[in-house]
Amino acid sequence: MILGAVLVLPITRSPPGDPASAVEIPTVTKKRLGLDDGRSWILLTEWNEFVWPGPDLRRLPNRTDATVAYGVLPPSLFAAIRERFLTVVSAGRARRIPRL
Repeated sequence: MILGAVLVLPITRSPPGDPASAVEIPTVTKKRLGLDDGRSWILLTEWNEFVWPGPDLRRLPNRTDATVAYGVLPPSLFAAIRERFLTVVSAGRARRIPRL
């Protein structure tokens, strides 16, 4: 298995103070991923960096397989998050949280 560093944006249930600093996860996407019913946002102002696969990954509870992933985001949502994240990074408004 090949190990590599990945960037992961955190998810929070706390509404962002600045709407430009986060992207809300649509309800339908949260439901498909098996997340709770509350509102959640993907933060654009920080990212975690760690080795994948590595010790920071935890097997999901109540699953029969050994997966660590809830699923994938719809391509259009992923593209919007990526574009906005790169804009925030270019403006110097994001920081890395190292996990290596």
